Amino acid sequence: MEIIRHQVLDTAIAEIVSDEILIHNAEDGLNILVDVYYQDFDYLILHANNITPTFFHLKSGLAGEILQKFSNYRMKLAIVGNFVGLESKSLNEFIRESNKSSQIYFVNTLAEALSNFSK
Repeated sequence: MEIIRHQVLDTAIAEIVSDEILIHNAEDGLNILVDVYYQDFDYLILHANNITPTFFHLKSGLAGEILQKFSNYRMKLAIVGNFVGLESKSLNEFIRESNKSSQIYFVNTLAEALSNFSK
């Protein structure tokens, strides 16, 4: 796992980069959150391929559990992945509602994530 630092104005943004799944459960998500929080990052960018596919099956409850931790710690999060043309209507709706908030974003590119954090 590598943490890449992005700076947008006065905002320090951590991008987690890895070739493997890093988040298998809520505890893994919390550990990453705490790690970047204590390194003085304001926001976090994760790639969808670093999160267990179970996260994207909303009935599992894992997405809600992990994202609640980010809300509680007030750590803004962008998840970068290919979210176009998803078959799950509930996941599409969940992503659309999340993107309306200023806390959690699901985006297609790193540039979109950085742009959302600069608003």
